Amino acid sequence: MSGQDPLLYTPEEVAVKAAVGRHRVFDWIASGELESIKIGRSRRIPADALEDLIKRLREQARQVTAGGGGPA
Repeated sequence: MSGQDPLLYTPEEVAVKAAVGRHRVFDWIASGELESIKIGRSRRIPADALEDLIKRLREQARQVTAGGGGPA
């Protein structure tokens, strides 16, 4: 699998990729906005779960920009 994107990310890797703090990543996990899996004592985020979150955040931003409001 060398040279390919990983299938799973650590919360710290997600924070770097999303340009947010580690705490925000754990907030997303706790709220259910970001899927994670537990492997032993560690949390891992599937790559497609991160992509799904980004798509939802982009859609929310479009709705706010278009005056459609959004979650309060």
